[in-house]
Amino acid sequence: MKKKLPLVIIFFLIQSTFANLGHPVTPALVRGLGLPDYMFGVFFATMSFGLMIGAPIWGILGDQGNKKKYIVFGLLLYSIGQFAFGYSNNPYLMVLFRFVSGFGAVSASTLLITHVIELSPKDKRARNLAYVAAAVTLGGSLGYYLGGFLSTNAWATGFFHITEYKQIFLIQALLNTFYAALIFFFYIEVENKVILPKKLSMFKSMRNITKISSSLLLFLLSLTFIMIGATNLSKYIDVYFNELGYTPQDLGTFVMATGVASLLACIFIVPLFAKLRKQVVAITIIQTLSAVIVFYVFRANQFLLVIYTVYMLYVVIKAIYQPLEQNYISLHANEGEFGRIMGLRQSFVSIGMVIGPLVGGFLYQKKPLFLFDSSAVAFLIGAGLLLIVLILEKRKRGSDLND
Repeated sequence: MKKKLPLVIIFFLIQSTFANLGHPVTPALVRGLGLPDYMFGVFFATMSFGLMIGAPIWGILGDQGNKKKYIVFGLLLYSIGQFAFGYSNNPYLMVLFRFVSGFGAVSASTLLITHVIELSPKDKRARNLAYVAAAVTLGGSLGYYLGGFLSTNAWATGFFHITEYKQIFLIQALLNTFYAALIFFFYIEVENKVILPKKLSMFKSMRNITKISSSLLLFLLSLTFIMIGATNLSKYIDVYFNELGYTPQDLGTFVMATGVASLLACIFIVPLFAKLRKQVVAITIIQTLSAVIVFYVFRANQFLLVIYTVYMLYVVIKAIYQPLEQNYISLHANEGEFGRIMGLRQSFVSIGMVIGPLVGGFLYQKKPLFLFDSSAVAFLIGAGLLLIVLILEKRKRGSDLND
């Protein structure tokens, strides 16, 4: 396990870097085509819909063996979708190819996180998921920075002959294809030491993953609301930077800074939280703090100062939250079924990523503050659902003691 885990973390770093190259230029690409700002939300929501549909399918297929094949195929679909999105210049085709991108990209996201869970003993799982989160965050920040650098820096645009924003998507597609080749040659399957039951058909597997406890269902619903808030924040900060007159490189630099903050949190703080017995309590407090921070930040004067200071606290606690929630959800899966449960998790995450930008786009057009306030409200709803989860789990423990 010690030899395989660093390789998987490197995969996540590469994947996140390449996947985020196009994000800094997407708002400028949308505006350059003369499309309204809400289409930025539509494109992101469509990709998220692809994630939602694809996650449980890839998860079930991965549980049946040969994850490598499905990861490579999904990455190639993602490359095709991103290239076509950048070059189609037609909003309807762009929506279609955004769905293809999401459906393909989620194969690697779901099956590699399943791989980490399979490699990790329960007492080390949250810590290892934190390392993955650190790699994803750092890669995302590098991707944003490189995307902004390649599209605006005079030396980079001259050296790579970049004259249009869409060329960034060509570069992204080529790099993702290269990443698929790395997976093909270097990915090592986990050897299952447990004798698993007979494989179910796709239909029966999809039906079985819906048979979950009420506390887990409420936890997943809270995850949806939290993702609505987090997605709108991350995506519309992109648009907000653009609207305030900052360049894609300014945005890339800011996201790079958030990546460093998240990386440090994942390495030094998350392992401490991973030792907590009451992790759901910690998650509830984190979401409440997130709401308070967001309510304040976008009302404060001196935007750049506040976004690089107070907002960074939100970035840090968000980095703590993700490994804890993934660990909690993984504890509800049987051996050999991690792909199904993590695919289900990704679907609830993706529902938030669909609803958020669709609603957020219209709120942002009315007034940017409405959008950011709605994110804070979503965090509070998520925290409220987590309180119900805590009550249900307390009752269950009491019932078990009485039995």
